[in-house]
Formats: sequence, C-alpha cells, structure tokens
Amino acid sequence: MKSLLPIILALSLLFPAPAAAQEVLVGMTDTAAYFPLLRGRRVAVLANHTAVAPAAACGAEAHADPAGRVHLVDLLHDRGFDLTGIFSPEHGFRGTADAGEHVRNSVDRATGIPIRSLYDGNARRPSAGAMDSFDVLVVDMQDVGVRFYTYYISMLRMMEACADAGREVVVLDRPNPLGDKVDGPLLDMRYKSGVGALPIPVLHGLTMGEIARMAVGEGWTPPCGLRVVPCRNYTHATEYVLPVAPSPNLPAQRSVYLYPTLCLFEGTVLSVGRGTDRPFECYGHPALRGDGFDFAFTPRPTAGAKQPLFEGERCYGRDLGGMPLSEAREVGLTLEYLVDAYRRLGLGERFFKPIFEKLVGVGYVREMIVAGASADEIRARWAGDVARYRQLRERYLLYE
Repeated sequence: MKSLLPIILALSLLFPAPAAAQEVLVGMTDTAAYFPLLRGRRVAVLANHTAVAPAAACGAEAHADPAGRVHLVDLLHDRGFDLTGIFSPEHGFRGTADAGEHVRNSVDRATGIPIRSLYDGNARRPSAGAMDSFDVLVVDMQDVGVRFYTYYISMLRMMEACADAGREVVVLDRPNPLGDKVDGPLLDMRYKSGVGALPIPVLHGLTMGEIARMAVGEGWTPPCGLRVVPCRNYTHATEYVLPVAPSPNLPAQRSVYLYPTLCLFEGTVLSVGRGTDRPFECYGHPALRGDGFDFAFTPRPTAGAKQPLFEGERCYGRDLGGMPLSEAREVGLTLEYLVDAYRRLGLGERFFKPIFEKLVGVGYVREMIVAGASADEIRARWAGDVARYRQLRERYLLYE
C-alpha cells in the first residue's frame, strides 16, 4: 500500500474533496451593511414572523429565542434604533391570520411599537400620518417565489408610498426556496389584482430584493431610494429549507414546493386541503371519485383556515404528502392535475371561479382547458413569453 500513497496524494490534488456548503446568511445578518443606514433616523419596518435569523450571526446571542433565533424588530429595538412603527402584510405580523383576513392595527407586546396592518380592510396603503412617522423603511419578509404570493405586493405598495413621500427603502434579502425556477404565463395586466401585481410568470425566479430592483428598473414602481442587502453564501441553485413556515397554510417545505401548482385549484371548485393537516399537499372534492382519487379528507376549522371550503364534508382526491422532497422540488408548475380534475368532474365552466384568471394571470388557460387542450399544449402557449422574461430577469439578478 505504501507504493500507492504518492499516487493517491497526487489524485487528491487533482480532484479535491468538495468543500462543505457554507451556511446561507440572510440579509438581516449583515448588520454592518445596514445598521449605518438606520443610525440617527426614524425607522419603520415592513415585516412579519419570518423576519428572523440566527442570533449568533447577528451578534445578539443574549436575545435568542429557544430556537437560537432573533427577530428583526427585537434586534433593532435592543440596539437602540428609533423604531417608530411596524407595517404588517397579509396574515398579520405574527403570521396567524387567514388568507385575505382583515387584521386590525395593534401594538407589539414585547416592544410597545405600534403595528399598522396593510390588511385592515381599508386602503392597503398607509395614511399620510403613518408615512410622516419614519425616514427609512426596512423590508424583511420570506417570499416563496410565486407571483400570487402576496408579500412582494405589500412591499411594492410600500415602495410606491415611500417614493411619493420621499422615504428610503432598505430590503433585507432572503433566498427564494424555489430557486431559479421560471415558468408559467406572464400576468396579463388586465388581471392585475391583490394576487398579482407585475407582468412576470407564476414562478418568477427572483428574491424580494431582485423583485424590488426589477419593479423600479422597469418603471413598474415609481423610483425610490432603494438599497438591497443581499444574502451571503447563496446562489439561485442553492437548496434552501425555510427555517419558519412563511404562512399558516404553507406549514412544510413540501407544501411550499407544491404551492405553485396546487394554488391554481383555489380558482376552481376543489379544495387544496385547507382545514386539514396537509394544506397544499392534497386536493379533492366531494364528487371527485374513481381511479386515482381514493384519498379522503374532511376539512375542519384550523388556525389559518377558520372557514375552510367544504367544511365538515368528506372530499375525495389525491394525497401528495408522501412525495419525496427532492421530487416535490422539481414539480415547479404543472397543469396535469388541474386538467385531469376538470375532465373527471365534468362540470364544464362551472369548474372555475372568477379568481382563476387572477391566479393564472391570463384568459387563455381556462379557454384551452375547456376546449380539450392538454397540459403540454397549454405550456407551449407561454413558452415564448417565458424565454423573453428570462432575458429581462438577467438584468436584475443579485446572485448567480
């Protein structure tokens, strides 16, 4: 064996073992980059329960929670910054409200800082008085990389308000858990709504910081003083497991991966498992029976789904909860499940709800499904638009 040692050593120099992957550090941890931007100024934050990071990476070990994390609000408050207000997006500051539920203004119990809800049932834009209460807005929320997920829309509305009021915006970036996946129809702006604000695909392949850069760069949002604090040790190819559930009905990594595909069922008569222990990991309907639809579930009121569709009714459909995570991550966006369910239920146009176009972003998907087109034929319709969007996306990427 001694005679082989020089050869082994030489090979090890030619083919070194891969270095251990470095921990992804979210923008919040780069305090040296953004603390100087806030010092001596009145600060507001647009954040929710996801604005957390390892306390050790923020130099805040003394304020760590049992999981070793610290919240952005607590970090800034403890460091003596002049925090004048918290703006909260859909689901509220603590992330427990139902989708679209009205959330009242309140006060953060830990710090006494006022919380101003952007989902209080009134205009989803702060009053002039609220805008006069701060000089710089810090944005930190975990997005999931899908056009109809609303956190980026709250950010854009606040950016517009800041542009009008002459306020600066600092975005503390976080990874996109769906990475570099880009797919689906680009939003036809005739269907612009609270679940779609920009002419981008369903899977846009951007982080919150990159969305902000694109919105300003393309003139979709008025120019404001924008700074993005990037993640470190991250590329769009990095597999990033969310440390905190981003919203009540995306409680697991698998549900995040399946969300782009299954959320389209929210524009139909089917349930996506709200009110069960596996939201966005299954789908079904009381009349959906037959081969392949042997999974049964009965929605009940739960946190984040106080009045679920088909409450108390037995639904039949498919359970995707056993799909391996690696497989779920590769699903991206597929219409196979949707087209199949449409054909099996036999309801025609009654299969769809008016919100379907707002979710999918265009009118032709429903038309093609009703006309009998396959999932592949529909996908071919948006392929050219996606290719052009990819070129646009390149201009605003912060990561490889």
